[in-house]
Amino acid sequence: MVAPLAIPTISSLTQAGSFVPLQLGGDLLGLAVLFLILALVAAVLGARGVAGLSMDIAKWLVIIFVVLAVVTFFL
Repeated sequence: MVAPLAIPTISSLTQAGSFVPLQLGGDLLGLAVLFLILALVAAVLGARGVAGLSMDIAKWLVIIFVVLAVVTFFL
């Protein structure tokens, strides 16, 4: 008789320490750098609207990161 294959469950993976949750997008600074690069490429290509919007998003991501870092530092 052939033994059935053991299908790992989420609880067994988390207990073993090998379960990594799906991460979409990375951290705030990584996203800010991504939007900064997008803004620079768009500016070089002449898409001023996309460049401005990407720069605004990058600026706000950096501001949010700094605020969260300061709050975390003091807590």
